[in-house]
Amino acid sequence: MKAQVDLDYLCFYTPLGWIVVAESAAGIAMVFFLGGESPSGASVEEAVLKEYPAARVKPGGSGLLDTAKESILAYLLKGMRLPHVPVDLRKGTPFDREIWNAIGEIPFGETASYADVAKAAGRPRSMRAAGGACGRNPVPLFVPCHRVIASNGKLGGFSGGLHIKRALLDLEKTGN
Repeated sequence: MKAQVDLDYLCFYTPLGWIVVAESAAGIAMVFFLGGESPSGASVEEAVLKEYPAARVKPGGSGLLDTAKESILAYLLKGMRLPHVPVDLRKGTPFDREIWNAIGEIPFGETASYADVAKAAGRPRSMRAAGGACGRNPVPLFVPCHRVIASNGKLGGFSGGLHIKRALLDLEKTGN
């Protein structure tokens, strides 16, 4: 049985639609793109519980959630770099965390291939698995998996949708 976690969450509107950010005592545990329609409180809670089924969740705010919101908005509106914040990566396997750490090293405005990320994580033959780890990333933006693309230059996938991945890459290229 998995340990239950307490999560506070904050939902807010951005230029890319509604986002919910959740935090545990360890740090930001979830960033999820909800879409363009204003979500109900129940649908926001449902999104959090989909990722953390055994969690005790409640809307709230803390300094860290407020910082995450302000940072995400500054990033999306002004092209400012996201600060390093504590993140809770408990959902990942040791392999996932190796990949996520390698993704965190991709500089702002640059991209790397799934093969590059696998190699940087010390797993050069695991590019497909690296793609899977990208898809399981619970904190996109803070672990910038949008910067990971296919070796042929195609976008690959993104949990928020390819339109959001493209917008994030364009934002980082132009700075706004």
